[in-house]
Amino acid sequence: MKFTKLSMVAALLIGSSAFAIENIKVSGDAKVFYSTQDSEYDETAAKNESAGLLDTSTSMAQAALGLGVSADLTEGISSGLHITALSTLGLQGQLVDHVWEETNGVNDYFLFDEAWLAGTLGETTAKAGRMTLDTPMVFTETWSIAKNTFEAAVVINQDIPDTTLIAAYVGGTNSNNIVNPVTGGSSDNNSNSTGFGNAGGTMQKVNDKGNTNFSQFYKGAFAAGAVNNSYKPLTAQAWYYDAPEYLSNYWLQADLNIEGILGGLQYTSTDYTKSKMLPIAQDTDNDAFAVMLGYEKEDLVTAKISYSQTGEEKDSTIGLGAGSNLAGSQSKLYTEAWWYYGKITQADTAAFNLTVTAPVAGYDLGIYYTQATTGDNGVAGKSDKDFTEATFEVAKSFGPLDTGLYYIYTKSDDDNKKSAEKDGDAYNTVQLYLTYNF
Repeated sequence: MKFTKLSMVAALLIGSSAFAIENIKVSGDAKVFYSTQDSEYDETAAKNESAGLLDTSTSMAQAALGLGVSADLTEGISSGLHITALSTLGLQGQLVDHVWEETNGVNDYFLFDEAWLAGTLGETTAKAGRMTLDTPMVFTETWSIAKNTFEAAVVINQDIPDTTLIAAYVGGTNSNNIVNPVTGGSSDNNSNSTGFGNAGGTMQKVNDKGNTNFSQFYKGAFAAGAVNNSYKPLTAQAWYYDAPEYLSNYWLQADLNIEGILGGLQYTSTDYTKSKMLPIAQDTDNDAFAVMLGYEKEDLVTAKISYSQTGEEKDSTIGLGAGSNLAGSQSKLYTEAWWYYGKITQADTAAFNLTVTAPVAGYDLGIYYTQATTGDNGVAGKSDKDFTEATFEVAKSFGPLDTGLYYIYTKSDDDNKKSAEKDGDAYNTVQLYLTYNF
């Protein structure tokens, strides 16, 4: 199962709750992740003759230990610290050749990915330091064995009934994947990502000393948002982001839940007029919208169907997309794939998603299906590119031990290609996740 993410507001409120001064909370987890697939070709169309399920050349694994502590320093003032340590456990080069977050098999890795101070006065909470965030366009991704976090300052206010106001400044990130201001593409620092979907991880590549540093986030960025729940079945939110050196963005969303009938609308637009270093012929922007319908019966089934469309972007040489995390590869659009991110947010892309989850005989079962077609984006002679992913989930918790087994079918015209002229072949992936919580 994918890890549950607290919203930024919830995380702030939990972190700043009024505890007894002697109360110190310690928690953590130990993880082992494994993935294997049978794709034969990398992005250069070079063939791996030994490719196959369970083969070391097409498999990856890693272990992680996370440990966090939080405490109330005085009434209304709290602090928290979290450290993540990564190791291949000697598997790299033996059973697998790849990992989620890159280590070189010699140096292990550790990072203080959270270190924050929070305070509450009345209905206002402020938090500063190194932390997780969860907003539509800047958020911590938790699909990997480690998470990307931010150096930021956040203020939330709830004086207005049923309304939460948020303001944030983000100055740094340990993200592996943010928009490259020169190429416009992802700044993928992990050589293991070729042919492995998201295997580039969420954090920056580990250096030769076994650690990594936070780097500047778009030379600083600002965010402001409002979340309203005055009409109880409806949650509406609006966000604005501004990275003065590169881009601005807004995100609008409304989600409805009336006695289990679900509905949702999303719209986002990014303006690149401030992107002086992007190779664009003139000022340009792109947008995306998504709709979702579904049904939810507690402890029985949840089913959702969604559709999204990104705009054409003809004024650059790089086909700027829309809706992707500004600090990663994932998207909050309803149609996002379960494993292979970055497909539905490409320019001129229509995407469809079907998600069905249900608890059956003590197991959590899930089916996640995404299909996307990227058009010619207004470029003469360019053909459409199709992408299909189907993921089947079986997950179960045994007390503090969470387990998940996944089969993923992928067919992408752009991946696992025999040659540049041919469309990619389908391939299979099997993943196993073990997480012990303490």
